[in-house]
Amino acid sequence: MDNWDEVRTAYQVARKGTVSGAAEALGVHHATVIRHIDALEARLGVKLFQRHARGYTATEAGEDLCRVAQTTEDQFSQLQGRIRGQGDAVTGELVVTSLVGMAPLLAPALASFQEDYPDVVLRYLTGDRLFRLEYGEAHVAIRAGAAPDQPDNVVQPFFQNQSALYAAESYVKRYGRPKSDEELAAHRWVGPDNAQSRAPMFRWMRQAVPQAKFVFKSSDPRAMEQAVVAGAGLGFLSVYEVSNYPGLIEVMPPRKEWEAPLWLVTHVDLHRSAKVQTFLKHLKSWIPTWENPRTSA
Repeated sequence: MDNWDEVRTAYQVARKGTVSGAAEALGVHHATVIRHIDALEARLGVKLFQRHARGYTATEAGEDLCRVAQTTEDQFSQLQGRIRGQGDAVTGELVVTSLVGMAPLLAPALASFQEDYPDVVLRYLTGDRLFRLEYGEAHVAIRAGAAPDQPDNVVQPFFQNQSALYAAESYVKRYGRPKSDEELAAHRWVGPDNAQSRAPMFRWMRQAVPQAKFVFKSSDPRAMEQAVVAGAGLGFLSVYEVSNYPGLIEVMPPRKEWEAPLWLVTHVDLHRSAKVQTFLKHLKSWIPTWENPRTSA
């Protein structure tokens, strides 16, 4: 079976006879229980429960599945008893995920965490795909934009990622430097290849700059950053990154409308574990460094 969480959910529904009872036993939202049952039935291609006004009753297939689930649950309980007391150790694998554009922000903090806790094997996964915390794909997710609303996740405000508009010295020597918003449309720009990007500064760009002025487009944030550094056009960089490029000129300072809120997301089942709590505390300790990059440099 690919997903034990779904099987365990089915087992609890069979035991309790209701979605609410299973949700309470598992410590999850009732919507998660329904989602797990629907997904498991779709994957197996068979009905596991008969739905009725009083709750759920297992079908013959459901009873077969639950007998196996009960045996597995008992084995897990025995295993838990054998390893009880090891949960306070900050060791083993820690999986962290974010958009690739956050790597320059997070990588030094992650390296610092490993210096403090050398027994942790840290996996840092980046990409546009949302890794599913409820399926154990990651322990901690750092996400940007609107606050995540998955019911089984603990969401905490993390950091307001500030961006400003920059140009390379070579670009300014060749094309000049805009003095106002009205002059921006006359300049060359570096921007995302995805015209539907939801990042605040890119939404602003689509309103302020004609599409014909985007002369360099990329799906890779690092490529866009390097294009600005190379003088291809005006573009946005996070304020904390600019200290790496002393040749860049700030064309326009950060604006509130360009800020991207970042969120720390953990699954409710792992949120209070010692490893996750220790990591979250460490990550938050870096916020002053990111908020005042010039002072900390």
